[in-house]
Amino acid sequence: MHSIEVENLSKSYGGVEAVKELSFTLSQGEVLGLIGPNGAGKSSTVKMILDFIKPDDGRITVLGGRMSNAVKGRVGYLPEEKGLYRNLTAMDQILYLASLKGLDRTTARERASELLERMGLTESSGKKVKELSKGMGQMIQLIVTLIHDPELIILDEPFSGLDPVNTELLRTIVAEHRDRGKAIILSTHQMNQVEELCDRVLMIDHGTAVLYGDLAETTARFRRKSVLVEVEGALPDVPGVAEVKRDGDEIELVPAPDVTPMMLLDRLREQNVTINRFEIAKPSLHEIFLKIVGDNDE
Repeated sequence: MHSIEVENLSKSYGGVEAVKELSFTLSQGEVLGLIGPNGAGKSSTVKMILDFIKPDDGRITVLGGRMSNAVKGRVGYLPEEKGLYRNLTAMDQILYLASLKGLDRTTARERASELLERMGLTESSGKKVKELSKGMGQMIQLIVTLIHDPELIILDEPFSGLDPVNTELLRTIVAEHRDRGKAIILSTHQMNQVEELCDRVLMIDHGTAVLYGDLAETTARFRRKSVLVEVEGALPDVPGVAEVKRDGDEIELVPAPDVTPMMLLDRLREQNVTINRFEIAKPSLHEIFLKIVGDNDE
């Protein structure tokens, strides 16, 4: 069973189509990266999944049925715009919001203490939210998102305001929840986090899906003809190389139009070059994003 099924979803505001016949699924134990430029329709899509706004057309199934109060209790949502009460202490904040998710106070306090300790915030539990840094507030919001052990987790720009230590901690937590069978949507502009964490990617532009599928297959599909090599000693002139790009010890060889990567490998071997690394260059997700969005705007 899919945790989310979206079929032909559409939404307009004042005659402007924000989402156009969008379809995708999300399975248990999977992280889906939701990416796209500002105004692409990502937020509208998430809000329709959560039943904050109604679609004009299409069908949404969440955890086997339509969104309801019971289903909402099985969902954890970290919004981009944080909604913490600034004059409550971190612990009181967590306990209050956990009660809205149906947790009794004893269970909520136990889970809150465990999560605060995990995130290195035990000593800050008695501080008011307004006394915490932006990053600390973000981690408190994450605790609220996870405290009821949701089956579906939706994270909207979760890395915003986090230092490197908490960024790595959040990545670990996301991976752990995926490995426990949770279904996760990660909506972010940080392409490197999508590459590190996501199993599949959904790129939206002007309300439509312009890229959707397995992340590894996607990057392979857009791979360049050039190769990345690391060799011992100086690189000799290699017949058939149109351009050589260097980045530290890494060298990118761009072959001539009629030369294949395997032909370059053979020619390196013919010159007795000791090769420590040889791989076909794959573009980053950021490069793919810029190419697709740029082409889509032309």
